[in-house]
Amino acid sequence: GRGSAAPPPRPISLVFSPHGISYAHLAPWASGHLVAEAALPLTALLHGRALEAHALWSAMAKPDPAGQAPQARWLTFQNFGGEPELTFSASPVSAAETLAHVVSACGGASRVGFEAAHVTVLEHERQRSAFGAGVSLVPRVGVVESGRRSKDDHEIALIERACSIADAALAEVAPMLADPPPGLTEAEVRNRLEMRMRELGASGPSYETIVATGPVNAALPHHRPTATVIERGHTVVIDVGALVDGYHSDMTRTFVVGEPSTRQREWYELVLAAQLAGLAAVRPGVTGAELDAACREVIAAAGMADLFVHGTGHGVGLLIHEDPYANRVSDAVLQVGDVVTVEPGVYRGDFGGIRIEDLVVVTSDGCRVLTTSPKDSPCPPSPPTT
Repeated sequence: GRGSAAPPPRPISLVFSPHGISYAHLAPWASGHLVAEAALPLTALLHGRALEAHALWSAMAKPDPAGQAPQARWLTFQNFGGEPELTFSASPVSAAETLAHVVSACGGASRVGFEAAHVTVLEHERQRSAFGAGVSLVPRVGVVESGRRSKDDHEIALIERACSIADAALAEVAPMLADPPPGLTEAEVRNRLEMRMRELGASGPSYETIVATGPVNAALPHHRPTATVIERGHTVVIDVGALVDGYHSDMTRTFVVGEPSTRQREWYELVLAAQLAGLAAVRPGVTGAELDAACREVIAAAGMADLFVHGTGHGVGLLIHEDPYANRVSDAVLQVGDVVTVEPGVYRGDFGGIRIEDLVVVTSDGCRVLTTSPKDSPCPPSPPTT
């Protein structure tokens, strides 16, 4: 009747997302806790690419703490080599077959969610045609990203393992910068780092390792290594991370080849002070803008604000750049389990650049630093003892 309340919105039955999704993407829902915008619960999740993790289904089979079965149904189309409980196919299938499986699995659903930021117009038209006029396709943004933002203990352990591999590789390679062999290039240092990370157990680098030397290349925050020769007097910025079971690490250290000049040492100490201020600011409830300001204010006080040309940090996990971000305009609020970088830097064309970066996990009372390479001095380290 006219006076009756409007019926509550029906649950969303499915979310389309083309990102590779591993255990971490789904972990927030493994115990039955579902997250969706507008308080519309999810009952299944679809992605558009192969899953990467191999422990997914054993985790999904666990009941929630109250003893109830998981509330979500998970659909996949790849064989994990184990015994998946909720799968429609043991091997990858075509997009058309995948969509047909999904339509069948959602039988009777009237509202189906899709990741609006990652579905093309053509894909959306195909989905709408496949589901038919009786099903409403509901756009949603950030459901997967927000759900996997806070890392659990297993994920943190993998990221920490990736950090330790990058730390170990840098400890073995960086000493050559103390007295570089004639003709040593940026690309050669990158190659040695990436090869050593693989030998230590990484599946590869988190990203193309940055090795930037001299007054020109080191002044570019995202320089790609070239055949530029590393020479005495240069600052050398090395930004390196390892990839372990789909999880990334991220770290930057800056070295001076030979005895640092007064300016090199002063600028290094300034960036280090800014970075330590940033680390001290990390805790739950702090916004990305406040974290950025903690670093930026130290550099600005030295009259060098214009030389800090990028944000202070970003989240790291299954992607090397993900939420939350720390920059001047970020309103993201740090929470326990976030894994973020703190990486202030200064850059000038006639000087080069200095950046110091650590990866940290936010804890209940601050943060724990996951990267351990020395940073108290711009001098290259001594070779590790065996």
